[in-house]
Amino acid sequence: MAAPEPVRAMNPDRIKIFSGNANAALAEEICKCLGLDLGQAQVQSFEDGENNIQIQENVRGADVFVVQSTSTPVDHHIMELLFMIDALKLSSAERITAVLPYYGYARQDRKDKPRVPISAKLVAKLLEASGSDRVLTLDLHAAQIQGFFDIPVDHLFSTPVMIDYFKPLEIPNLTVVSPDAGGVERARAFAKRLNAPLAIIDKRREEANVAEVMNVIGKVKDRNCLMVDDLIDTAGTLVKGADALLEHGARSVIACATHAVLSGPSVERIETSNLREVVVTNSIPLSKKARQCSKIKPLSIAPLLARAVQSIHEETSVSILFV
Repeated sequence: MAAPEPVRAMNPDRIKIFSGNANAALAEEICKCLGLDLGQAQVQSFEDGENNIQIQENVRGADVFVVQSTSTPVDHHIMELLFMIDALKLSSAERITAVLPYYGYARQDRKDKPRVPISAKLVAKLLEASGSDRVLTLDLHAAQIQGFFDIPVDHLFSTPVMIDYFKPLEIPNLTVVSPDAGGVERARAFAKRLNAPLAIIDKRREEANVAEVMNVIGKVKDRNCLMVDDLIDTAGTLVKGADALLEHGARSVIACATHAVLSGPSVERIETSNLREVVVTNSIPLSKKARQCSKIKPLSIAPLLARAVQSIHEETSVSILFV
């Protein structure tokens, strides 16, 4: 499916879109696609760090969407979102949808060690407790996080946006690569749409943010490889994966991921790596350093999210976007 075109203008009296401070530029772009103005809200902090939230327009009876990526500083942006939802609930909004282009804590979705929290579930419960009626999110690290909610969750994928970028390039001798066993389903979807074979990197992670490449499963010799992942944090997985593919005879390696977390030395690692290009989306705003990196190319997911917002508001099917 192609990425959706900008949708028609909507009635500003019935639908309103607000944004926290995490990704206001994306919220503005979504509003532009829908022919709406971004809702007026004061989202500030007191000197001691407490959030200071005030909705500055009438939302009584409105269908309200709050756009907030829970990116760094993660906890601060989560609290902003919760307070905004509570303020909208107390202002008599008819329905509130939390739009999380990036869902923080998604990697903490189970007890993989003794005496640790299931943080992704706690965030879900906080969103419900604050007054969210539904959630719209993109490329969850673990799809089963949807089951942590007792409210409807619309889980979109950036695949249409990425495919629209890569397909016209007609990369010869292309092989799609999953950087680990957990991402095989995602990579297989790409491979099918690009009519390319699939390979898998067998990776052992000894500790958080440290990846060790062990083996490459599949034929990559003399192939141009596209690694597909959901997020890039420290970029260790991508850089070591690219090195492993080249050691196994790959001609070139490019990569794509939905969420450009890009923490620590990630940008420097990408810039000095053997990766030819890294394609990401604007689910998280890029830092100045990342914008200046010659190998990082951002794509916009605003039309995709705008189409979903329109479908939710008009009570029409969103399933066509679940690809």
